[in-house]
Amino acid sequence: MYQLTTEHSFDSAHFLAGYQGKCGNLHGHRWRVLLTVESESLQEDPQQRGMCVDFAHLKQDLREELDRMDHVLIIEENTLKQNTMKALQEEGFSVVEMPFRPTAENFAAYFYKLYTSKGYSVAKVEVYETPNNCAVYSEA
Repeated sequence: MYQLTTEHSFDSAHFLAGYQGKCGNLHGHRWRVLLTVESESLQEDPQQRGMCVDFAHLKQDLREELDRMDHVLIIEENTLKQNTMKALQEEGFSVVEMPFRPTAENFAAYFYKLYTSKGYSVAKVEVYETPNNCAVYSEA
């Protein structure tokens, strides 16, 4: 089995709604995402011969999604009052709403499913919220 891993990072703020502790407050992370894809065989077409997938495409796909989350406030849908959301928008802040609590575990599952839906054979996704703390999601 061949595996390729590409990595990209983004900086964002978030908070864990309903959490009793420091992470219930607005704070930031440098999120580091490692996307590992796999294949039992290598490509045979002239352009990608000898490759599992083209690193250029894999890196670009990961970068595009993570750049959307760079330097924004990431929140779980419906966790801020409408007045708060309106005030943030009026001040020009970028807010990305996710359908889940923005934990490293949920991000790992989200990216896994996203890149699987894009046609990649994803082996695992690792999401670091700090240099020492990582969540991993795979379906193997």
